[in-house]
Amino acid sequence: MNTQSTPPELTASSENTASAPAFSPLYQQIKGLILQSLQAAEWKPGESIPSEMDLAARYRVSQGTVRKAIDELAGDNLLVRRQGKGTFVATHAEQHVQYRFLKLVPDSGDLSSEGPAQRTIVDCRRLRASAEIARTLALRSGDTVVQVRRVLAFAGVPTILEDLWLPGGPFKGLSAERLAEYHGPMYGLFESEFGVRMVRADEKIRAVLPDEGQQALLAVPAGTPLLSVERVAYTYNDTPMELRRGLYRTDSHHYHNALS
Repeated sequence: MNTQSTPPELTASSENTASAPAFSPLYQQIKGLILQSLQAAEWKPGESIPSEMDLAARYRVSQGTVRKAIDELAGDNLLVRRQGKGTFVATHAEQHVQYRFLKLVPDSGDLSSEGPAQRTIVDCRRLRASAEIARTLALRSGDTVVQVRRVLAFAGVPTILEDLWLPGGPFKGLSAERLAEYHGPMYGLFESEFGVRMVRADEKIRAVLPDEGQQALLAVPAGTPLLSVERVAYTYNDTPMELRRGLYRTDSHHYHNALS
């Protein structure tokens, strides 16, 4: 049983006294403590977390405070509430999470109706990080990174060309063979095999023209405009774990993002 100590300010009385820290609402402090447990893999992806009552007792706060913290974590797609079953750590194996970071959708239908992408691993190798890659992944120049290039095709049509750079340490043992053998989403592999869970990402999008190699891999003629999407994905504690540069064909697909 986890015996994580409770900070002095997180007591039952702190919710109703002037001694409660003014810089952070109490539920935000509880959210931070739950995040610490997620980061430490106390509860693994797909597993249930303790009930609100148990967490309230553990942190010595009200159930309402715990509920508000869990609501925010569920809104961040880190936890999933299941009616009558409890609250679970979100996993990239779940369908709605699989598509969370894939915003390219067909002009007709949706991703689920289109079926899974056919994936071709073009290359997977370990190399020294350039200054730019190292800076993006918070590494030192020359540190080892894993570079992956793959093509995603839908209905036999190559649609996405991706180049990925991953820090070498956490992804020791990642190979083209392992990527080709795994039939779920790539982030699901990172989660289950390497213990790395991507929780958020920043993206930059612009229009570009492909070079000759990119034209060949995507089977498009010279001068075809493509959508360039550069993504930095982070695990817990805002630690960068992936730089991904994708080129998207948009003759039968479009980039969709729901804003709220």
